[in-house]
This record gives sequence, C-alpha cells and structure tokens, in this order.
Amino acid sequence: MGTLEYNSARPAIGVDDETLAHLKIVIGTKLRRQESFMMTWLPEDQDKAPGRLTIWMNPSIPLIIAFDSPTMPAIDPARVERMMENLNVRGELVLDQLG
Repeated sequence: MGTLEYNSARPAIGVDDETLAHLKIVIGTKLRRQESFMMTWLPEDQDKAPGRLTIWMNPSIPLIIAFDSPTMPAIDPARVERMMENLNVRGELVLDQLG
C-alpha cells in the first residue's frame, strides 16, 4: 500500500501500488499540462471521519507519491485511458471508482 501526499495538509492517502502507478500517470499528465482538477476519496477510517474528502489538484502544490514496493507494477493502458476519460468528463478524479 503506497501513499499519495498532497501539500502535507492532511495525512497521506493510502492507495494500493497498482492503482497508485496508474494515478501517477493520470495526475502527472494533467499537472504537466497545467490543468487543475478535483480529486475525491473516502477517508481510510470511516468511523473517525465519515464522508468524502475532496481536494483541488493544482500544478503549483507539492505532491508526493510513495510506493510500498520497489518494483513498479505493470501499467494497463486501457485503465489509464478510462481514468483519464472519466476525469475529463467529470472534471473530478474519484478514487473509489477507479478501475
């Protein structure tokens, strides 16, 4: 389980390495193009923090992607394409709907 840390304002978001590898491509592509967007996820501990969290992803804000494993997972180009299409249509990347 890797982590995605954005602006160090909240605890890092836990994401499995395979999904994180795909997120890295999608987020990196959008931010490299200077395109901001929203990202939403469910907190890991729903008992302490029920609901959803949303952040505004912007190229000027620090982002740290940390993988648990030193081996990079295989990338499924179709998955990256689906994620990018969903993000472009909705303007939001929803972590619990990735696939």
